[in-house]
Amino acid sequence: MPAVLVTGGAARIGAQISRAFASAGWHVVIHYLGSDDEARALADSLPSAEIVQCDLSDGDAAVAMVEDLAARLPNWRVLVNNASIFPYDDATRLDPATNRSAMQINAESPTRMAQAFLRHARSSSGRRVIHITDQKLANPNPDFFSYTMSKHALAATIPMLADGAAGPDDRVYGIAPGAILASHDQSEEEIEISHRLNPLARKTGPDEVAAAALMLADGHLRSGETIFVDSGQHLLDQKRDVIYLAREMAGTH
Repeated sequence: MPAVLVTGGAARIGAQISRAFASAGWHVVIHYLGSDDEARALADSLPSAEIVQCDLSDGDAAVAMVEDLAARLPNWRVLVNNASIFPYDDATRLDPATNRSAMQINAESPTRMAQAFLRHARSSSGRRVIHITDQKLANPNPDFFSYTMSKHALAATIPMLADGAAGPDDRVYGIAPGAILASHDQSEEEIEISHRLNPLARKTGPDEVAAAALMLADGHLRSGETIFVDSGQHLLDQKRDVIYLAREMAGTH
């Protein structure tokens, strides 16, 4: 049975990815930070799963987690770097503490984990690294400045890892989602508006991100590619994050 590690795999999009791989017959390793009860409940609901706790703000601990899993998983095929933080700062004033945290958790630790995975993990049919980035790669705006900066940094590693760290049977990919789940303090009305601010005027589901991850796990695309799962949101030129565009359209403050 092939194994997958999903960071942040106990909640939100990560939980959907965990469920999708489990339904497809994979052993799922669910990484979490503080949601112990949530992680255990999800693992107990899946046919083959385990949980692992790690604070990704500690890069050495993140690497040690990967090395430990690589030593005991006989067929560890996929690493999904999904966990991230989404703190606010903007283009007028980068907050150094916010930036350090975002860059560490969203970019540095996932990159080091990918490198350790590609050094140590054993798989019978090639390995896959899947970074979850953001449609802001193609459609940036001034909001969530450090978060966006960190996702650009993570995305830059995809072709570099593909060319410099992956073996001939390995693949390194990115998935760039758009607005999918509620963010921060959005009201229900704002959520409904923000999730349809894309060319298709439709809500993109977390199940679509999970389906994309499963497809990439097969490794049929050229290594180094990123696919957008956002109903075309990245094709727009949105001057603010959709949280605030929706708030303006809803007439709330």
